[in-house]
Amino acid sequence: MDAQGRAPFVISGEGGTAPVVLICEHASAYIPPELDGLGLSGEAQKSHIAWDIGALDMAKRLSARMGAPLISGQISRLVYDCNRPFEASDSIPEQSEVYAVPGNRGLSAADRKARFDSIHTPFHNAVSAVIDRQSALTGGQVAVITLHSFTPIYHGNKRALELGFLYHESGDLAQAATAIEAERGLMKAAVNAPYSASDGVTYSLHKHADMRGLHSVMVEVRNDLIDTYPKAQSMADHLAQTLAAAMAQVTQRGAA
Repeated sequence: MDAQGRAPFVISGEGGTAPVVLICEHASAYIPPELDGLGLSGEAQKSHIAWDIGALDMAKRLSARMGAPLISGQISRLVYDCNRPFEASDSIPEQSEVYAVPGNRGLSAADRKARFDSIHTPFHNAVSAVIDRQSALTGGQVAVITLHSFTPIYHGNKRALELGFLYHESGDLAQAATAIEAERGLMKAAVNAPYSASDGVTYSLHKHADMRGLHSVMVEVRNDLIDTYPKAQSMADHLAQTLAAAMAQVTQRGAA
């Protein structure tokens, strides 16, 4: 909790009874006042380097549509990225794309550990607790779904991709969801794009799903498709159908 009393996470949709847990690590651009904006301009503090634009509105709608609890971050990933382990160089980035992050430079080991302890640890303890509770409630295997957005232009290159379904070790859900998107023919989707596990982006999937033998998928949505509330709602409705169908396919295969 920062000096203003803001917790590093919030749980919503706790009454949901689906065998699903949603995670939105990069839901907020909030930087605690005592960090003085990490030395960034106001524009940079609100840009995609600080959070996943549109992801929270999409995640909340998806939580309601699927009847699933949602754990969302309340601190900017520039302060500590909850989708990275402590040892990752970009868990507290000194540079993010074209932006230098002055407030993250020259931190002592103790300073870095303090951010890890105050942000990462309670966030992931909450995720573990929600998965435990949902597993006990449903009496079955819970699927873990993380929700993210990516910028339409990266290092000057335009991205045609609209949806990415990523995995760390178990690709059943990602592959099923991508195949369903292809069948529906509505959006450009791919497996392990625009990133993959080799880019270090599937930490939460590995920590909470692969380590427990649970099905999981990381959903990446191009942020110009969800950068307004109505667009985020529409995308959530689209994904609710795709993910439900993908989970049904994976469950049927497992029962066969």
